[in-house]
Amino acid sequence: MFNTSTTDTAGGSALVSVNWLASRLEQDGLIILDASVPPVVPGFTSINDNRQFAAIPGARRFDYDREICKPNSSLPHMMPGSDLFQEKVRDIGVHRDSLLVVYDDVGLYASPRAWWMFKAMGLDSVFVLDGGLPAWIEANMDVASEYAPGTGDGDFEAREDSDRLFCDAETVLVALDDPATQIVDARSEGRFKGLEPEPRPRLRGGHMPNASNLPFGWVIEQGRLKSVPQLRSLFQDLISEDQKLITSCGSGITACVLTLAAWEAGYRKLSVYDGSWAEWGSPSHLPVVTE
Repeated sequence: MFNTSTTDTAGGSALVSVNWLASRLEQDGLIILDASVPPVVPGFTSINDNRQFAAIPGARRFDYDREICKPNSSLPHMMPGSDLFQEKVRDIGVHRDSLLVVYDDVGLYASPRAWWMFKAMGLDSVFVLDGGLPAWIEANMDVASEYAPGTGDGDFEAREDSDRLFCDAETVLVALDDPATQIVDARSEGRFKGLEPEPRPRLRGGHMPNASNLPFGWVIEQGRLKSVPQLRSLFQDLISEDQKLITSCGSGITACVLTLAAWEAGYRKLSVYDGSWAEWGSPSHLPVVTE
């Protein structure tokens, strides 16, 4: 149905451009998902906070913050099981042969997590709109004033691989001393070193022993992902291509921005610590350092 090999998704890229998407809005099988989550990181704001609500025409809502997440969890937007995920995305209208493009209203903030969630559930034909809704509006594209409704007729079959693409605290604890694995924290340097307060109450300051720090904002330039050479330069000082990369952040959202950046830089041994600092930083046996 779609041939992405001759577009800007060539070479295994997970990104599509505004022009690529605009030229395919009417094609059968394309589903656009708005995965926006209100940002909690200073310097990152939603374009919808300062204007009348807008969405890309035909976009459906993918709310992993409140709906498509693990129920009754004390941690925010944890990855749900395959049964719940399948039920929810079928309600949206996602099919086994759908091609998905996800975006958010910040630029590149919440959408990479939606991309990674679908990949963890076995769908490879999912892409991130580089620059998101701000780039769409900047290009003077038409917008809608509301989301398109879900069709409820999806036949997507979730094939859960989340144990590999998402990992838990015990996996991370073992990985701390594993030379074949590198943990990279997407939080700011101040939070990483325990010099700035955490946005969530009662969390300890600092980071995991042996973790490296790459604030997620460093991989973004004017709302879009930096070029591949720039991304490779950022990662090559932290991790080799032979190592496994586990990304972490405050609550598992911006860790996926780093995962997307690492993917574009050519890394494929990737996993996201789902609980991230919301779990690790809570009072517990899990080790925390500030140096």
